[in-house]
Amino acid sequence: MKTSTHKYIYLFGALGLGLACSTKKDTFVNRNFHAVNTKYNVMYNGNNALTAGIVDLKSTYADNYWDILPIERMQPTTEEMEPTDKRNANFERAETKATKAIQKHSMNIGGSERNPQMDEAHLLLGQSRYYDNRFVPALEAFNYVLYKYPGSSRIDEVKVWREKTNIRLENDGIAIKNLKKLLKEKQGQMDEQIYADANAILAQAYVKINAPDSALFVLKKAIAASKDNEKTARYNFILGQLYSKQRMPDSAYAAYQNVIDMKRRSPRIYVIQAHAMQAGQFDYKAGDTLAFMKKYRDLLDDRENRPYLDIINHQVGLFYDKQNINDKAKLYYNKSLRRKPADKYLSASNYRNIAEINFEEAKYVNAGKYYDSTMVYMDFRTREYKSIKKKRDNLEDVIKYEAIAHDNDSILHITSLPAAGQVTYFEDYIVKLKAQEELQKKKLEEEARKQANIAQNSSARPMSQGNGMMADDNLTSPAAAAASKNTTLGSQANSPKKGGNAAAAGGLTAGKAGPFYFYTPATVAYGRQEFKSRWGSRALGDNWRVASEIRGNAGSAGSDEDTADGDGTDSLSGKKKEDILDPRYTADFYIKQLPTEQKVLDSLAKDRNFAYYQLGLIYKEKFKEYQRAADKLEKLLVNNPEERLVLPAKYNLFKIYEIIDPAKANAYKQQILTGYPDSRYAEIIRNPTSDAVAQGSPEAIYAALFKKYEAGEVREIQAPLDEYIEKYTGEEIVSKYDFLKAKVTGRLQGLDEYKKALNYVALTYPNSYEGKQAEDILKKEIPVLEKLAFGRPATSFKIIFKFDANDPKIKTLTEKIQKFIKDGNNNSITLSNDIYTTTENLLVIHGLINKLAAVDAVSILKDYKSYKVAETPVIISTEDYKIVQIKKSFVQYLAIQ
Repeated sequence: MKTSTHKYIYLFGALGLGLACSTKKDTFVNRNFHAVNTKYNVMYNGNNALTAGIVDLKSTYADNYWDILPIERMQPTTEEMEPTDKRNANFERAETKATKAIQKHSMNIGGSERNPQMDEAHLLLGQSRYYDNRFVPALEAFNYVLYKYPGSSRIDEVKVWREKTNIRLENDGIAIKNLKKLLKEKQGQMDEQIYADANAILAQAYVKINAPDSALFVLKKAIAASKDNEKTARYNFILGQLYSKQRMPDSAYAAYQNVIDMKRRSPRIYVIQAHAMQAGQFDYKAGDTLAFMKKYRDLLDDRENRPYLDIINHQVGLFYDKQNINDKAKLYYNKSLRRKPADKYLSASNYRNIAEINFEEAKYVNAGKYYDSTMVYMDFRTREYKSIKKKRDNLEDVIKYEAIAHDNDSILHITSLPAAGQVTYFEDYIVKLKAQEELQKKKLEEEARKQANIAQNSSARPMSQGNGMMADDNLTSPAAAAASKNTTLGSQANSPKKGGNAAAAGGLTAGKAGPFYFYTPATVAYGRQEFKSRWGSRALGDNWRVASEIRGNAGSAGSDEDTADGDGTDSLSGKKKEDILDPRYTADFYIKQLPTEQKVLDSLAKDRNFAYYQLGLIYKEKFKEYQRAADKLEKLLVNNPEERLVLPAKYNLFKIYEIIDPAKANAYKQQILTGYPDSRYAEIIRNPTSDAVAQGSPEAIYAALFKKYEAGEVREIQAPLDEYIEKYTGEEIVSKYDFLKAKVTGRLQGLDEYKKALNYVALTYPNSYEGKQAEDILKKEIPVLEKLAFGRPATSFKIIFKFDANDPKIKTLTEKIQKFIKDGNNNSITLSNDIYTTTENLLVIHGLINKLAAVDAVSILKDYKSYKVAETPVIISTEDYKIVQIKKSFVQYLAIQ
C-alpha cells in the first residue's frame, strides 16, 4: 500500500513538473518556474561569461597612451587580428546562454511576454554581440527590448547600449541626439553609474566628431557620477589628454594629478602614465629640476613600479636629453629598452632619441643603426616613419663622406708634420691603444671569473639533484666522461700562464662537471685576448709557433713577439718575451704606412675637399642643419679646393647665412659679385626672377637636353652632358644628368658600357630616384638583355649598309633606295638612317617579309640600271638586328655568317 502511494506521488509530481515546464500556459507556476530557471541558471552563467570576457579584455587590451584613449576597450576586429590571435570565447559563451534562455524560456502568449527575465536575456544577447564586434545584430537585440519591453527596469541601460552601438556603426549624429534627449528626460531619475556611462559615451561621440569642448563638458559629469574607480581613473586620464589637446596645460596637469591622487584606487598603469604626461609638460629650462628628479627617483625606487620601469626610465632619459646631458640620456633610454617595453612606440621613441643624440654628436654610423631599429617598431604608413626613413637614407651619403673627410684629413695632417712630430703623434696614440687594450683585457678577465664561478657553483650540486642518479654511484656515463674531459682541456688551454689558475681563466678543475669551455662567450673572449697578447695575430696553419714560418708577414704575424715560445723566449733567437715589442706599439710601424708620393696626397686632398662640399650640401638641403653645413663649406674653402668647387661653395654659404647670419651673407654676396660678375650665380643674386636665370637653371638645361635625346639627337648631347655634369657636380640634380648620360652611353657604346654607367649611377647616387631606377634596371632588365643571342626565329628581315656618320655617300645611296621603294609601290618597306656608334651609322631597309625577298631586293639594287648600288649590304633578321644595336656586335654577327 505504501509503495503504491509513493508511485502516485511520483506520477503526479512528474505530471506537475511537465505542466510547469510548458511555455504555452500563462499560470503562476509556469511564469515563476521559467523566470527562476532563466535567472538562476542560464542567465547566471551567461552573465558570468560576459563579466569574465570584460575582465580578460581589460587585462589584454593594449592602450595607446600616445593618443587619446577610447572610453571603453574592445577586442580587435577580424581584420585587425594577428594570425596567432584568438577571439574571446567568453563572449560567444554569453551569447549562447542568452540565446538558450530566449529559445527555451520565452513565454510569448497572446503577443505579450509573460517571462519577466526576457528583457535581461535580450540585453545580454546584445551586449555579447557588441563585445564580439557584431554591431548590427547587437543593435537588433537592443531595439527588440525597446520595442517589446518599454516598461523594463533596464530600459535606460538598454538605451545607452543602443547608442554605444550606433557610435560603433558611425552613426554619431543619431547617438548624440538620442543620448542628449535621454539625459535631459531622465535627469536626476537615472542610476548614477548608468548616468556616468551615458555621459562618457557621449564624450566619445564628441571626440569622434572633433568637438573637444563638448567632450570635456560631459566627461566631467561622467567623472562626478561614476562609482567605478577604474572608470573614474580612466575618465580623468582622458580628461587630461583632452585638455592637453586644447593647449590648456594647467587643467591637464590637474586632471592627471587627480589620477595620481587616487593611488591604489586607480590601476597602477594610469598612475604611471599620468606621471609621464605631467613630465611631458615640465619646463626643462625654468622648472625645478631637483624636485623633478627627486620625484622620479622615488618612482624608480618604488617596488610597486617595477613592471613600469620602461616608462619611468624613458621619462628620465627625456629629462636628461632636454638638458643636453647626452651620456645620462642614452643610459636611461637603454635602461628603458632593456625592460623590453610592450608599447612598440615607446621602444621606437627610445631608439629614435638615441639616434638623434648620435646624429648630433656626428656619430653617423651609430645613428643609422638606431634609426634602423626605430623603423622596426613603427607603423610604416605614418608620416613619422617616412620622415625617419628619409633621414636614414640620407645618412648613407653622410656616413660615406664623413668617413672620407675624417680619414683623409687625418692622413694629410700627419703627413704634414715633421718627422719628430709624427713620432710624437703615434707615441701618444700607442699610449691610448695600450690603455684601451688593458682595460678591455681586465673586463674580459673579470667576466671570465664570473662565468667560472657560476660554472663551479653549478657543478658543486649533487648529481642526484640534477639528473636523478645516485650521488654515490661509482659508474660514469660516456657523455659525462666526455664532458669532464672537455672541461679539463678547456681549462688548460685557457690558462693565462703555464701552470696558472685554470678557474680564474674560466675553466673548471679536472673531475668536476660543468659547461664546456667554448660554450662560455666571456671565457672564449678572454682566452682569445690572452693568446693575442702572447703570440700576436698568427695565421691558422702548421708550425704556427715556429718563427721562420711566420717571419716576414708584415703587420700581422711578423713581429718579434710572435716568435715567443711558451716559456717566454723566442724559439730561434732566444730573446726574452719582455724584450720583444709588438709592432703596433712602435711609431715606425705606422710611419712606414703613410703615403709619400705627391700624386697620392693630391688625390687624398681632392677627395677630402669633394667630401666637404657634398656634406655641406647634404646638411643644407636634406637636414636643414645650416650651421653644420656652413662649417663644412668654410672648411672646404680654407683647404685650397679645385676652382670648380669654390664658386658653388660661396653661393651656398651666401644662401645659408641669409637664414642664420645676414652680415656674413652680405660678405659672401660681395665676393661673388666682385670675383665672378659674369657667373650664373651672380646673375641669380642680382635678379633671381629673370628669364635668363630661369632658362639657365640646371633644371631648364636638363629638360632641353632630355628633349633632344628623345628626338634622337644622341651624339649632339654627349659633349654638353659631360660639361654640365662637371659644372653642377655636388648639386642634387647631377644624378639626372648622369642617368641621362648612362642612356646615351648605352645607345652609342652598347650593353657592356651601359651596364658600367648604370652601376656608377646606382653606387654614386644610391638614395636618389635615378640611383634606385638604375639599380632596378641592373637587377631586372640587364640580365634579360645579356641572355639575348643570335639565331632566334625570324619574323622579318632587313638590309643594312654601314657607313661613317659623315660619309657623303649616304646621301646618294639614300636617294637610290627611296626611288627603289617608290618604284616597288610597297608601303610596308621603309628606310631609316640609324645611329650605330659614336662615329658610325646604319642605313636600314625595313619590312622584308622573308630572306628570299631581301635577297631579291639586294639583287635589284645592284643590277638594275636605275639604281646600280655599288655598296655591299648585309641581310639580317629583325631579331638579330635588335641584338646588334643593343650589344654593338655587328662584327660578331658578320663572323658567324
